[in-house]
Amino acid sequence: MRQSRSDASQSPAFAEHRGNRMQALRSCLLFVAAASGVAHAQPQPLVEAAMLRGVVNLSASASVDVSRDVLSITFSTARDGIDAGAVQALLKQALDAALVEARKVARPGQVDVQTGTFSITPRYAPKGGGITGWQGSAELVVEGRDLQAVGGLAGRVSTMSVARVAYSLSREVREKAESTAAAQAIARYRAKAGDYAQRFGYAGYSIREIHVNANEPLPVLPMQMRAKAMTASADEALPVEAGTTAVVVNVSGSIQLQ
Repeated sequence: MRQSRSDASQSPAFAEHRGNRMQALRSCLLFVAAASGVAHAQPQPLVEAAMLRGVVNLSASASVDVSRDVLSITFSTARDGIDAGAVQALLKQALDAALVEARKVARPGQVDVQTGTFSITPRYAPKGGGITGWQGSAELVVEGRDLQAVGGLAGRVSTMSVARVAYSLSREVREKAESTAAAQAIARYRAKAGDYAQRFGYAGYSIREIHVNANEPLPVLPMQMRAKAMTASADEALPVEAGTTAVVVNVSGSIQLQ
């Protein structure tokens, strides 16, 4: 009697045959998936390498010379004595007298006045001895765009001496100079990029990354003027000669030739 199809599908031989076919199908699917993954992953390094072959690093800079328009003078004084309270009183007296003169020329935005450091420290005897006295110092900072008014205080403040002098740029002047220098530096960068692209036989370029930064050299007072400031007498104004400084803008980055 012939076995029915339903009975054959339930036989051990048929089950084994079906299992072998399913295992072969799963192996085939895994192979296809792995091959597909390799096919997708492999071109990425090739694309990156091709892009890097057309990458050029460039830099350009521009500078603008401007006159320093801000003068800053730091006045200071020092006192010492046996009693800390007495030293503090002497410093306060000298600072108050200097403030009276400075406030006469103070004008917001033109001449600004502010107190600096005010400190009192003990003075010790040698070889680990105890406190033998006290010493202290006080500062007054006057800064502004009215150079003549600020410099004139050097001859009017008699209770403190000139400790430091510095010239710098106001924010408005610095920002205007940076804007001008940045425009020039960017134009030079673009011209250089276009020139490189043409010389290498490319139709053009695209910017990959770009960095723009500006810097202004720290103001330095000439040695002869510094010496003059330190020894200015009580009735002599500080000589004022601000000079110029260069605001420099640097542009750097890389381009992709196309």
